[in-house]
Amino acid sequence: MIVKTRDQIRTEDTWDLTKLFGNFEEWEKEYSALGLLVNDALNFKGTLGTSKENLITFLEWFMAVQIRLERVMQYAFLLHAGDALDTDNQRTYSLATNLANRFSTAVSFVDSEILSIDENLFSSWIESKEFEPYRVYLKKLVRFRNHILSDNEEKILAMQAQVGSKAQESFGALTNVDFDFGYLIVDGKRISLTQSTFSYFLQHPDRSVRKKAYHKFYNVFYKHQNVLAHLYDASVKQDIFKSKVRSYDDSLTMFLFPDNVDKKVYENLVDSVNRALPVLHRYYEIRRKVLNLKELSHYDVYVPLIKEIKVKHTYEEAVEVIKKALQPLGEEYVSVLTEGLTTQRWVDRYENKGKRSGAFSSGIFSSNPFILMNYQEEVLRDVFTLAHEAGHAMHSYYSSKNNPFASYDYTIFEAEVASTFNEQLLADYMLKNSNDTQMEAYIIGKQIDDIVATLFRQTMFAEYEKVIHQMVEGGEPITVSSLRSNYSILLEKYFGNNVKLFAKSSLEGLRIPHFYRAFYVYKYATGISAAISLAKRVLEGDKQDKDRYLEFLKSGGSRYPIEALKLAGVDMQDSKPIDDALFYFESLLNRFEELVLTKV
Repeated sequence: MIVKTRDQIRTEDTWDLTKLFGNFEEWEKEYSALGLLVNDALNFKGTLGTSKENLITFLEWFMAVQIRLERVMQYAFLLHAGDALDTDNQRTYSLATNLANRFSTAVSFVDSEILSIDENLFSSWIESKEFEPYRVYLKKLVRFRNHILSDNEEKILAMQAQVGSKAQESFGALTNVDFDFGYLIVDGKRISLTQSTFSYFLQHPDRSVRKKAYHKFYNVFYKHQNVLAHLYDASVKQDIFKSKVRSYDDSLTMFLFPDNVDKKVYENLVDSVNRALPVLHRYYEIRRKVLNLKELSHYDVYVPLIKEIKVKHTYEEAVEVIKKALQPLGEEYVSVLTEGLTTQRWVDRYENKGKRSGAFSSGIFSSNPFILMNYQEEVLRDVFTLAHEAGHAMHSYYSSKNNPFASYDYTIFEAEVASTFNEQLLADYMLKNSNDTQMEAYIIGKQIDDIVATLFRQTMFAEYEKVIHQMVEGGEPITVSSLRSNYSILLEKYFGNNVKLFAKSSLEGLRIPHFYRAFYVYKYATGISAAISLAKRVLEGDKQDKDRYLEFLKSGGSRYPIEALKLAGVDMQDSKPIDDALFYFESLLNRFEELVLTKV
């Protein structure tokens, strides 16, 4: 297959960026105007606490500039995502990013200055009607009062952050650029082994290919394990440094604080998943049997158990399937989404040279959301990917339509709920409308693999992060040995006796980029659990269940995520949603075993 260049893609198959700016000249004009506006930030310094009127004047300016800056950034980002080989797109994205950084620096005084206002005075101000569009934003900011420092201290921390992020940047440069993993000869073709192609090799049906790729890949990490340990040590110590400087009890508390999430949520997740590990071990035994192996090795755990179903869906047919699957959400949701995916051109549909790989949805306050796809008609999983990104898009759509700018943006904790929810509805629809046992096995197998990857694996990562941070906070140093031994313990616990691990298997803990963004991955696990629970409620419930879910989508950033999910009918402070998702996993496993192993 020949990959087309950007100019060879039909206009109707690309996203419509004229909804952001009519042309590039309009973007340049707005970019220049914002460049001048950023300089006005200093005019507000020292005035925010002098009167209610001055604070309102600033907030109006502050939010208006951010709305315009979002639009400038979105246009540049989408151009770059569509074709990063275009030097004009590279320049535009770089200009927009620099402008955003300039704005961030110019307004670095804002939080500390607002929080220096007398508490009683501030409380009386924000109850005034004119503060209504900003009230949620300001009340959330007030929670940080004990953790925000003086102007000068905040400026020092901002400058230090540029150095503090170097561990993550160096890790990326080392593993993605400098590492040379070599290549493999597969089916007579020489294919480079890279961070990106590693997953391709581990899913290859030829076991010898998987084995060779696995050992070749981790040999490189072994050679650099000491520097990787030093980089992660620097990242963990940066987390702990920030938590101490900002007077948090510990680093975990600091990272949970912005979402107002109690440690109990984190601990409930780990505890529930740990109790369900025997079911996960049973899954690996089923995997061994399906693959007809005497012994399942670590490099065998990602190869698909059911080959891709040969079902062709054109993009338009995929939209029709998704449209039917999402009918339980009502006419408005379905009609808005269908128009967005088709006539309104929210989606950049197909691969082209220079286009970003994978898929994403990107939404801003003042425009419709945009979805990037690399859609392939023969790949059934791409229908699920489109439904997934459509969930994000509709979340953005409802959030921006129902909230002021200051409180429209939802958190990652909530984001993965809306996307995974759509996949649940799509799977349910396809299973109910198929008499093909092979199709049923494929869909159930996909759901099982998604839960293993998102609920079990991300929880293992979350458990590891907690162990390492607590170790350092307790005075224990990070070494190659301590990192690898702690990771080995978790590998053995999660994979059980059904998977053969190797000495180099523990090197996996040195290659996970998410670890450089601490205490983040647990949100994927809570997200899929909430989505499974809510999808069940909507599918089996009544109009009230649907309406409650839509209220959750509309809530945007107006509530903390735990409160927002309670709107929809799920309490993530309780372990029940996690336990229910794990019970659902077991029921899928039972059905899969019934469908597949009777034929093995």
